[in-house]
Amino acid sequence: MSFWSKTVYGLNILFSALLFLACVVPYTKSASLSFLSLTVPLLVLVNLLFLLYWLMVSPKRVWLSFTVLAVGYFVLGSFVQFNSMDKSASENVLKVMSFNIQGFEGHPTEMTRPNIQVFEDFIQNQNPDIICFQEFGYRRIWKKLFVNYPYRFINRQKYSKEAGVLMAIYSKYPIVDKGNINFPNSGNGASYVDVLYNKDTVRVYNLHLESLKVRPRSIKRERSDRLLGRLRNSFAKQQEQADLIRNHMDLVNYKKIVCADFNNTQYSYAYNAVKNDMKDSFEEKGFGYGRTINFWKFPLRIDFILTDPGIEVLEHENYNVKLSDHEPIMATLRIGADKEAVR
Repeated sequence: MSFWSKTVYGLNILFSALLFLACVVPYTKSASLSFLSLTVPLLVLVNLLFLLYWLMVSPKRVWLSFTVLAVGYFVLGSFVQFNSMDKSASENVLKVMSFNIQGFEGHPTEMTRPNIQVFEDFIQNQNPDIICFQEFGYRRIWKKLFVNYPYRFINRQKYSKEAGVLMAIYSKYPIVDKGNINFPNSGNGASYVDVLYNKDTVRVYNLHLESLKVRPRSIKRERSDRLLGRLRNSFAKQQEQADLIRNHMDLVNYKKIVCADFNNTQYSYAYNAVKNDMKDSFEEKGFGYGRTINFWKFPLRIDFILTDPGIEVLEHENYNVKLSDHEPIMATLRIGADKEAVR
């Protein structure tokens, strides 16, 4: 091999090893390896480029990238979906939206904060039955906000002195129970409501796992060892919070829906711990890449709607709207009767 070929093959080995390690991340609590969960699409793309390069230059060296890509596909699945949606379903369906609204502050690239009417118009046009808001914003706890939703649960009262990120759930269906799940040593948290839907009780969780607290400006002025240490701490907290949520969910014997900003991808331990045997609405009925945020200008899917196996996912929609740093998602669901779950 020439010096150039040796260099390329050495890089090929490095990126193949990183993708292989990424396959381990969903099944381990190593906070140091958790960085790789954010890079899976990039690692797949780089290994595809290596595969194409060796196909043209030296086919016998294709096996390395081909093997790790095959392992990655069967272990991690695909981050691109080509599902068809059941647009004909309009009756007896439940539309659930998840939206990290960033305190109604607007998209970071926009110079002006959007008027509250812009948010209300968007919600009214999409007409979800249940909305889970993360980072709701203290200044917007108004009784007249989203008047089409008579039932609501905001995890803190107006003018509350409690610290933490505000969460809100709005519903067109009666809320018969509600509560908070507090995360230890964290400003993030989770809440839930039990909704009475067609004589059945459905538990809806609203999750906002530990934020990475990384901004482009902080990267430039912060020491790399401190930045990495802070990120490891955030990943470790996400794993702890995910286990807490999963243990809470295991005690519920009726159907569950999870709306979540995991602050991590579907290749993380946190996502897999919460998801368990649930369905991911994007994997079931999504189309394309499914981006919900740009992280350092790289598109990632970190917002999710998960449902119990007994709930049929009919549609999944990603909305490319600049109302927040996150993009909202909505799933259209069909929930069959479950007499044992009636309360």
